[in-house]
Amino acid sequence: MKDAMTDETHGSDLFEIIRTTRSMRRLKPDPVPNELIRKILEAGVCAPTGGNMQRWRFLVVRDAGIKQTVGALYKRAWEEQVAPRYRSAEPALGTSRERFERMLVAAEYLANHIHEAPVWIVPCLEGATPTRTSGSSIYPAVQNMLLAARALGLGATLTTLYMQFEKEAEAALSLPSDVHSYALLPIGYPMGRFGPVRRVPLSDVVFGDRWGQPCRD
Repeated sequence: MKDAMTDETHGSDLFEIIRTTRSMRRLKPDPVPNELIRKILEAGVCAPTGGNMQRWRFLVVRDAGIKQTVGALYKRAWEEQVAPRYRSAEPALGTSRERFERMLVAAEYLANHIHEAPVWIVPCLEGATPTRTSGSSIYPAVQNMLLAARALGLGATLTTLYMQFEKEAEAALSLPSDVHSYALLPIGYPMGRFGPVRRVPLSDVVFGDRWGQPCRD
């Protein structure tokens, strides 16, 4: 009975972590202990990969020069391509204009300060030519790491903006020609507070058996 109660409690903790794992784009420059980064990486490699091949590789970046170089590419991608597109777009369904504007402000902050995050984790996969299904062997690990960071009180976000200049960024990261990055996770202690994520109702995005047909509970 005691073990069952413990499992139930841990399950409740997990769902609370899931519900409060927000994209934290404002991070303090304070150092993050190595043992916490190791715990995040250990959570990542607990994820599944196709055929259990485990071709993932994780680059932990603390070097200020590398972060400055890739951060400049990130900022350029934001200013030249991403920000204009977002600013001309309408908020997502169920998102108010005010909330959308706050998200843009936070995203712009990250573009200007991403190099100040004390640690980056860059998830990569071995394999010269990424395919549509390649992400299935790396993004589960990314989500595990985001949840682990939240459980440890650390802020993080998954971003891919730097891929607008993929070749330049991967050269700065010294990646071999047969290895490609799939995301960049800046990690640090958050300036803001964790809180519940806001998403559209399930009834708007879940169908039953056929597209557009409501899914009965």
